[in-house]
Amino acid sequence: MFIISTESDAIDLRGMACKNYEKENQGVNKMALAQEDIEQIQELIKKSIELTPEVGNANIRYELDLRERTIRVEEELKHQRELMLTGFSQMDKRFEQVDKRFEQMHSEVNKRFEQLDKQLEKQSQAIMNIHQEIKQQMRWSFGVLIGVGGLVIGILKLTA
Repeated sequence: MFIISTESDAIDLRGMACKNYEKENQGVNKMALAQEDIEQIQELIKKSIELTPEVGNANIRYELDLRERTIRVEEELKHQRELMLTGFSQMDKRFEQVDKRFEQMHSEVNKRFEQLDKQLEKQSQAIMNIHQEIKQQMRWSFGVLIGVGGLVIGILKLTA
C-alpha cells in the first residue's frame, strides 16, 4: 500500500499505473481514457488524500520531529555548556594552584635575597672593621716612626 502525501505523488502514482498498464497490454486493443475519466480519477485521488489522516498530519509529524530534534540539540548544547563550565572551573583551580606556587617561589626567593643581604652586610661590616684596624695601625706606626725619628735626631744633636 502506498501512502500518498502530496498531489505530485498522486500524479506520479497515476503515471506509474499508466506505464504498467501499457506494458501489460502491449499489442492488445487499447482503450483511451476520456478527459472526464481522468478528471474523475484526479478527484478520487484528491479525496483519498484528504481522507488519509497521515497526509493531514504529515506537517504536524514533521514539526514534532523538528521539535524533538531541537530539544535534543538543546540538551546536547546544555551538556556541552556544563562540560565547558566544568573544564573552566578546573582550569581556574589549576591557575590558582599555579598562582600559589608562584607566590610561594616568590617568597622563597625574597627570603634568599634577604639572607644574602644579611651576609653581604656582615661581610661589609667585617671589611670596614679591618679597614679601621689598618688605619689605627698605620697611625700608631707613623707616630712611633716620628717618635723614634725625633729621638734619633735628638740623640745625634746631643752627641755632636
